[in-house]
Amino acid sequence: MESAYCRYVVPADGNAIMIGAAMSPPGEERRPHVHEAAGVPAEIEQELDRSFELVLTPDGADGIVVTPAVRVDAAYLRAAGPQLRIVANYAVGIDNIDLGAARSSGIVVTNTPGVLTNATAEHAIGLILALLRRICEGDRSLRRRDHWEWGPDFMVGESLEGKELLVVGPGRIGRTVARLAEALGARPVFAGRDDDLRALLASADVVSLHCPLTPETRHLIDAQALAAMKPTAVVVNTARGQVVDEQALVTALRAGALAGAALDVYEFEPVVSEELLALDNVVLTPHIASATRETRLAMGMLCVDALRAVLLEGRTPPNTV
Repeated sequence: MESAYCRYVVPADGNAIMIGAAMSPPGEERRPHVHEAAGVPAEIEQELDRSFELVLTPDGADGIVVTPAVRVDAAYLRAAGPQLRIVANYAVGIDNIDLGAARSSGIVVTNTPGVLTNATAEHAIGLILALLRRICEGDRSLRRRDHWEWGPDFMVGESLEGKELLVVGPGRIGRTVARLAEALGARPVFAGRDDDLRALLASADVVSLHCPLTPETRHLIDAQALAAMKPTAVVVNTARGQVVDEQALVTALRAGALAGAALDVYEFEPVVSEELLALDNVVLTPHIASATRETRLAMGMLCVDALRAVLLEGRTPPNTV
């Protein structure tokens, strides 16, 4: 039997008024209420509906599924109510969640590690190749109907083979990027939190970012870090937008102090700087590094399993942050 949803009227002032609470069918025990703070694939919604009552707002929910676009701070948690027991983040990064506020309220926070490693690493390699080989630049030129003819110097790019690839953040994704790049002839070097990043930047040809966003990594790649790099080097970011000082990056690219950049994430996401959009030596994608069908379903099932563990089985899921 399908679950019944809460019904809401939204008057002109925009404040929703509940006129009918979600109810379990007569004779059945109340199922935990779960709110999806953002859309999920239909298969994942069906799995959620098998075990929970799906409700339209976080107010009164026992569990919530959120994405990186949803900021879960102390105010959000207070508004949800004291019955909230778990926030399942549909991502591996957790910078959108105030972990201290969740911890003080006894709320479990989970993420989706492991299952998006290969997809994100593949995308990072794709960005590197697109940038070095000027693939997107060539595509734009053809779509503009620019005149062209083959020649030895026409749209010459760079090979990844023989390049030094600096992986900043040697976790699962970073190490997979290094393995794939090594298969293409690159020389991987790793930069962890205890390494001298500026010294490593000075010799890198490609800098690929895979570190989490923390107070220490915010603007890790700033004007000084960019100045330490070779003017022939490129930066690739599939981590979090705020790891890079975007204005400093634009300045370096315009000045020729950096050869190029490839970004899947942005400092003020979802807003993308007009200055970045205007540059030919930049490849841009809209936060889709983990966007394969298989990966997004696996991420969703980790969220479902975590909600079931906490709300139905009374245990701590293995992907608890």
